[in-house]
Amino acid sequence: MHDARLPLRRRHSALRTCITLFAPYGFRATYHHLTLSAAIPRRLEADPDALVRAVEELYEARVLWLARAEEYAAQRRAEKQAGRRAVPNPRPWWLRSRWDGPDRVWHQDPFRHPSLRLSEYVRRQNAILDGAEPPGCPACGDEGLRVLSSTGHGWIELCRGCAWVLAPCPCGQRHRFVPETLFTWKGIWQRAHMSDDGMPNPHWPAG
Repeated sequence: MHDARLPLRRRHSALRTCITLFAPYGFRATYHHLTLSAAIPRRLEADPDALVRAVEELYEARVLWLARAEEYAAQRRAEKQAGRRAVPNPRPWWLRSRWDGPDRVWHQDPFRHPSLRLSEYVRRQNAILDGAEPPGCPACGDEGLRVLSSTGHGWIELCRGCAWVLAPCPCGQRHRFVPETLFTWKGIWQRAHMSDDGMPNPHWPAG
């Protein structure tokens, strides 16, 4: 990623590999977030340094996660040695099922993720894991009114800012979310939502 001697397309593919290894918002949503936060233009040649900004943000968050994950692993080893083998509930945020977790909307609608820098999100989740109760949405901190989403027979309460599930459907079943904006992964990967100057494309998704 940092090797400026490599072709830009190869460095861009390396970013994708990095995200497959660590994606706090899920793979597609994390990539989309980085295109915005690092201002990755549609034409990579317009700002090659954007790829460096993206991977450095990802790395910063990953360092925080690794430190907390190592602490958790040591804690679990001690618990198992003491005969407590059951996994504590709630599970650590990085072990949540992407379909059952409160962040599942991000996997189905990659544009609904928090706007927080990835390191800020990781710090927030680590604090919650340690028993903190920060105000507002657990994911992004938004304290605005909740948004109701119909499941056809009930309602789900979502964070207005990032669509984190604040209250699940009373039936207890999984429900698929219909994205607010139609998208294709190819379009996201090629940054159709971005302009050549690194700003969001004002004509997207219309053109």
